Amino acid sequence: MRLTSSAPAAGGDARFADPANSSTLPPQSAKTIGDTLSAKGVSWAWYSGAWNLALKDGMQEPAAKRRIIYNNEDGSPYFVAHHQPFNYFARFAPGSAEREQHLKDYIDLVAAIDKGDLPQVSFYKPQGTYNEHPGNTDVLSGDIHIAGLIARIKASPLWASTAIIVTYDENGGFWDHVPPPAGDRWGPGSRIPAIIISPYAKRGYIDHSSYDTTSIIKFITLRFGLEPLPGVRPQMGDLTAAFDFAQ
Repeated sequence: MRLTSSAPAAGGDARFADPANSSTLPPQSAKTIGDTLSAKGVSWAWYSGAWNLALKDGMQEPAAKRRIIYNNEDGSPYFVAHHQPFNYFARFAPGSAEREQHLKDYIDLVAAIDKGDLPQVSFYKPQGTYNEHPGNTDVLSGDIHIAGLIARIKASPLWASTAIIVTYDENGGFWDHVPPPAGDRWGPGSRIPAIIISPYAKRGYIDHSSYDTTSIIKFITLRFGLEPLPGVRPQMGDLTAAFDFAQ
């Protein structure tokens, strides 16, 4: 699929990267959290900053001049293709109904919040200029962006039944003074920030349970009674210790 660094094959479908190119990732077929949500009839969507711009740009003929939206330059939203995991799965191929239903833009996220009809599970990846990545952008812009989005949700009818999990894929660039817990050859690694914002979150509470990024999947799986996915570490928590559902 496109949104990669591989160009289409000469004379081929402009929507797809050249499959003969060694840098082209073949369409993936492993089961995802999206699959298990859909199988249970749970509504969900992955929202991406600058998604619509990237699609419009990428669907042009190969020889067409493209906008500079993938580089960290002034005025560019810096769309990061490899931050869009579902894009690389066959189930969400260009032209598919699943892609249209589940892969959306930030503007769709804002519209859904304002209408009070977000899917039951929503994932959001900001555009690159807001992702706070060292060397690509600054921390303040991302903090302002996510704070505004959270404030929008809190001001909507959605807030009473919402749990927001804000996390990162890296720490702040300094080695953690606490050694990682025992896991497997893939980790866990050094600690990363995670903030839970919800009417059901324990207030003024720091949870010292051991979690990893798959703990979010475990929490969603528990909440909706989904089929468990492989690769989720059994010794990691499911985030429930950070909530008080009795209030």
